[in-house]
Parts: sequence; structure tokens; C-alpha cells
Amino acid sequence: MNIRCLIVDDEPLAVDVLQRYVSDCQDLKLVASCSDAFAAGRILQEQQVDLIFLDITMPRLSGIGFVKSLQNPPMVIFTTAYSEYAIEGFEVDAIDFLMKPFSFERFIKAVNKVIGLLELKQRPKATASESQVDPLDHILLRSNKKVYRVPIHSILYLQSLGDYVQVYFLAEGLQKMLVVHDTLANLFRMLPSENFVRIHKSYCVALNKIEYIDGNQVYMKNQPLPVSLNYKEELMKRLASGK
Repeated sequence: MNIRCLIVDDEPLAVDVLQRYVSDCQDLKLVASCSDAFAAGRILQEQQVDLIFLDITMPRLSGIGFVKSLQNPPMVIFTTAYSEYAIEGFEVDAIDFLMKPFSFERFIKAVNKVIGLLELKQRPKATASESQVDPLDHILLRSNKKVYRVPIHSILYLQSLGDYVQVYFLAEGLQKMLVVHDTLANLFRMLPSENFVRIHKSYCVALNKIEYIDGNQVYMKNQPLPVSLNYKEELMKRLASGK
């Protein structure tokens, strides 16, 4: 795969790290590196870019403000040293959020999300018979040309990414993920309403898998997920009632 990427960061050391990581990943091709959003905008006008590694805290225009200014933004992986920006980052449908300093292994995990989405773009959408609730408390999900039978009790959360949904679940004690060509609303309707709740326009979670809530984030297996104000009241009511 040849994913054309752009690095946008005003910290030279951070740019050096990302350039090294990109060069070590055969699926990535670096188009350019720049230090601010305005230079990045000019590059996007001149060249094809599939993915941006984007710092959030930059002079004049933040990374989040930059993405919001784009009519058709490429896929974005945010990089920052400040965890408080995570919710805003997810609000603009970022693929992932890398906390500095991050390892090459964590970098590759984020890139693999991008690869999975790109691979699915040319594949046909699952039919009604291929994504449905199984009578034995399973859901059938079509991903990567296969139909998987996922126990509903093993599902942690679902994340919407445009025309796709990432379904995170536990199997053999490990967290796994399937990318499904479907909408979050459709998959949410297939799940038992007493066990799952929307916490954000891009997320729904299993109530009994929430470890704790900290501000406007819930934690699932130490993974922070954003809770928007539109859904927080309902979430707290469901947690308080146990339903």
C-alpha cells in the first residue's frame, strides 16, 4: 500500500521522530513536512495527501482548527503532549490520537487503522443477511471478505469512522477489532438496548465494560473515549439505574 502522508508539527524533534517512523513503515510515503497549518494548507492544494500526522498546539491556527477549516480533509492522526485535547480531536473524526512521546509500536497501531479503512473502501457493503444479530446472542459482522460471529457479551465499544465502524471486542483474553462497512446507527440498533449506550456521535459502549468516568471521558480497558454533552445525561442515568 502507498499511503501519501504529511507531517505538520512546529517542534523539530517531533518532526524528526515522525520522519524516522514513516521511513521505517513501507506502507507510508512522506509527501512533505511543515511547521504550521498555513503551510500544510498550501501543500494540500498542490499535492494528493491521504493522511496527516498533525500536532494540535501550533501557532496562529491549532491542528483541530485546521481540520475544521478543510472542506474534505484527509484522514488525520493527531499527535500532542496534552491529553485534554483528546475529546476535541475525536470530535473531528480523527483516526487516532497519539500522546507524545509515543513508541514506534503505538505509531504502527495507528497506521494499521488507516490501512484497514483504505483496504475496505473498494469492498462491497455487507448485506442485511451478513450483518445481523444471531439468535444465540451473537452478532454477525462482515469484515475483510469474511463473516465473523462475535458474541455480544464480548463487545467493548463501537467507533464510527465515516462509512465504516470499528468494533472492539475481547477474544481469548485479548482485545481485538473488526472494521465493518456499515453505520454506527445501524449496528447500534442490532445490539440489545439494555446493554449498550451512545456516549458520542461516533461512539457507543457496553455499559458493563465501563471501568470509570473521568470528566468527559469514559475508560474502557484503560482506553479513554469521549463523552459529548448531548449524551452524558443519559449515560449517567443508565449507570445510576444499572439499566
